[in-house]
Amino acid sequence: MIAEQYAYFPPLIAGLNGTSAALLVTGRYMIARKRMAAHRACMLAAVACSALFLGCYVYFHAHVGDILFLGQGFWRKIYFLILIPHVTLAIVIVPMVIISLSRGLRARYDRHRAIARWTYPLWMYVSVTGVIVYFMLYRWFPHS
Repeated sequence: MIAEQYAYFPPLIAGLNGTSAALLVTGRYMIARKRMAAHRACMLAAVACSALFLGCYVYFHAHVGDILFLGQGFWRKIYFLILIPHVTLAIVIVPMVIISLSRGLRARYDRHRAIARWTYPLWMYVSVTGVIVYFMLYRWFPHS
């Protein structure tokens, strides 16, 4: 059971992940239409959401600890099939986002594109699966 003062963190964390995903899709749409200023704004907002997510996530788990998944059987296997690559890629994506952001902001567009084509799908995966993990932990198999 999560103490009341920390109970708002899981939906906040999931909301930040979902917002990052929406901003990433919008930013990708904008750059495909050559709207660089809108693309830049979306991507900076996605980075801000992800940074805020990371701060909230670390704070929450530093105070609450690990949250156990209560599903069993088939759902437990599905949960870990999603969670393990989610966590692995969440670690990998941080330097990729920093490099992509740095190259974009310094107008090194060829180099930015080269890494962004990998950063975008991995970041999307991490953001979307973060929301799925939230639903599996707190909505579909809740802790009473």
